[in-house]
Amino acid sequence: MALDRIVSALTAGKLRIAVFALAVVAAAVGGAFALGVVGVPSVAAVNNSFGDVTNETTVVETDLVVSNPNPIGVGLDGVSINYTVSMNDVEMARGGREGVGVASGNSSIAFETALDNDAIPPWWTSHVRNDERTTVAIDATVTSDLLGRSANLTRTRQVETDLIGAFSSEETRPVNADAPLVDDPVLYVNETRGRWGTVSEEETPIEMEFDVYNPNLEPYVVTEIGYDVTMNDVEMGSGSTESEYVIPSYGSQTVELSAALRNERLDEWWATHLNESVNGHQVSDLRIEFYAVVELPSGEELTVPLDALTYEETIETDIFDEGLHQGEGTGDDADDGSTDSDASDEGGNATDDGTTDDDGNTSDSDGSTSDSGDDNTSDGGSGDDNTTGDDSGDDDGLLPLIVGR
Repeated sequence: MALDRIVSALTAGKLRIAVFALAVVAAAVGGAFALGVVGVPSVAAVNNSFGDVTNETTVVETDLVVSNPNPIGVGLDGVSINYTVSMNDVEMARGGREGVGVASGNSSIAFETALDNDAIPPWWTSHVRNDERTTVAIDATVTSDLLGRSANLTRTRQVETDLIGAFSSEETRPVNADAPLVDDPVLYVNETRGRWGTVSEEETPIEMEFDVYNPNLEPYVVTEIGYDVTMNDVEMGSGSTESEYVIPSYGSQTVELSAALRNERLDEWWATHLNESVNGHQVSDLRIEFYAVVELPSGEELTVPLDALTYEETIETDIFDEGLHQGEGTGDDADDGSTDSDASDEGGNATDDGTTDDDGNTSDSDGSTSDSGDDNTSDGGSGDDNTTGDDSGDDDGLLPLIVGR
């Protein structure tokens, strides 16, 4: 019995020592938190770039820098990292890793995430509906299971494009039939206007108007105007008007046309846009070609290519701002979840050179147009003196999701 009492006493003593030791450790850890000795790892930077791309998927390569403020000897195994990339609140990529061991100081951790290209049409729709503006947001969270705490970092980048702004022009352009026994030009297009229509999940319409003037003694009938739209030679849409327009002798008529881009082709275009071997780093060529079917006074119909109206625009984007360090910041920035916004680049200005055509209109480099003719001449029929237009296309630098110039 005496031996049992001795064993019980020793056991109780060990338990008291163990409890005391745990209390000391807990107090030490709590004190360390209070003194800032033990800190939560934070995200110092998130750098993204695009990797391999196909018509179905796009690889997003992420280099995430985690800052650990703790000294050597503080074990931080069990750290988990999660991040998302979104464009106009459309989630483009999500990735992460569990059980990451983080050493003291800064540690760079690489990820690869497959972006489903099915996300491209919803993003594109949001981009057009938002006046060709996109907010690229990168959200990263690092969590320590040991410490039971997490820290966040959010970085944003604004991306702007102007794909069709330069389509609106007051430049007078002749329409030539290039046919026997037909005096050219058969018509003049004195002004063009374009704007985005109502975007749906299936298509992105461009609403266009053409002010057409007839310099001839007889009325002409435009029975059809057709279009073909390509982006990096990917066929995005084609179609034609369903109404015919009578252009009176020495008179004008406004012809309307809706050119629709098929959103189902956006994933194929996206693959060419990111493939540097196609056109360079995130570069695309938008091209819209037109033709007209004109009925002459004799009843003969001619299909006339409207080469002078062909619209071309270069689209350049840098979605992740790969030339800079996206999300560059300090651990303090990460803890408070601050959001930085990078200013977008600016594209070039496209301004017509001053030329004088046989329509009698002289276009100066500043876009002003001076017309010396009157209503009943074959000079384009504008008939108004000192008409000022602006042919310049001032494009702000996407994706910087798309940038025109």
